[in-house]
Amino acid sequence: MIDHHDHLETRDPAEREADLFRRLPDILLRASAAPAYAERLKGIDAASITNREALATLPVLRKGELSTLQKSALPFGGFIAEAPGSFGRLFTSPGPIFEAEAAVIDPWRAARGLFAAGFRRGDIVLNTFSYHLTPGGFILDSGARALGCAVIPAGPGNTEQQFELIEAYRPNAYCGTPDFLKILLDSAATSGRNLSSIKRALVSGAAFPKSLQEEFAEHGVEAFQAYATADLGFIAYETSAREGLVVNEDIIVEIVRPGTGNPVPEGEVGEIVVTTLDPHHPFIRLALGDLTAALPGLSPCGRTNMRIKGWMGRADQATKVKGMFVRPEQVAEIGRRHPQLGRLRLLVERERETDVMTLVAECAGASDELVAAVTATLHSVTKLKGSVTFVALGTLPNDGKVIVDERTYG
Repeated sequence: MIDHHDHLETRDPAEREADLFRRLPDILLRASAAPAYAERLKGIDAASITNREALATLPVLRKGELSTLQKSALPFGGFIAEAPGSFGRLFTSPGPIFEAEAAVIDPWRAARGLFAAGFRRGDIVLNTFSYHLTPGGFILDSGARALGCAVIPAGPGNTEQQFELIEAYRPNAYCGTPDFLKILLDSAATSGRNLSSIKRALVSGAAFPKSLQEEFAEHGVEAFQAYATADLGFIAYETSAREGLVVNEDIIVEIVRPGTGNPVPEGEVGEIVVTTLDPHHPFIRLALGDLTAALPGLSPCGRTNMRIKGWMGRADQATKVKGMFVRPEQVAEIGRRHPQLGRLRLLVERERETDVMTLVAECAGASDELVAAVTATLHSVTKLKGSVTFVALGTLPNDGKVIVDERTYG
């Protein structure tokens, strides 16, 4: 069996990096043809954005803002220069957020992830992602058909009809959430239906712990996971190495400190930010609100792109304290004003029926003057009173959390 989809997956990392950033300036120019990007990128010399350091100077576009931005200029908020009719399909996801599918083969870059999961030409794929209004079903459908697979557009739910399709067409591959695959396998076991034809699976959209992977293997199904979104398609995918997820080709992934656009050191947990090199519909530094960390070194499977640990929680940790929102961006601003501090974590607790904030800050050399200064900054930035506690460098967990709400209510 061929191990890789094409030669791009095994390029020298430096060659890939050079190729991505050689193409990026033109993508920035194309993005700037859209009014919203033209405003965000005003005054930026696209030709100078040729490495990660330069890219990190561009503003971050937060996915959580897309719905509001789009409402102000329907349907795409002014972030797409092309007319809606120039696309192949038009979707909406909860928010609502409106998405467009380019009229090209494998527009969501899903084929690589499916190939890594063992999907091959001539396979029959049961696709249980939804085909109704949202792009999920079409993301996997287009990738599978680009590989030469036949696809059953089953959608989710209705296990009885799913069993009829499976027993008639005998698909050897599954796409969908791991939860629904478990429902199918469990229901088949209790009802005597035959799902033995399914030998491999690509799952996404829900947690996929090792215990569930092993349970599927006991049923004869080798399952791999992918990290994908409705806006961007496939971002990273699992391979036979089972060591993290390999980042897809033709995209640039950064991991930044939550609430900022500043990249974190390798291995530190941060928020995923993606730039796509799609000339028809580019995204420039889209912050997804999901946490992950980069893995060092190269994958044993031979693919040479960056690897991430997978989904590790949400970066959007905003919470209300005494009726006012406190956001990761504010915690990051405190760190910016006091560069001698390491990791920061704002603890929100409940004492005597009152909200209480404590900023826990890593610091090599604490002093009363620094405590007073950081306490004043905490109040200035959040408009709320709180205390400050210093701990040794490296004390706080590397989990990307900057606001932890520990309040409980009886």
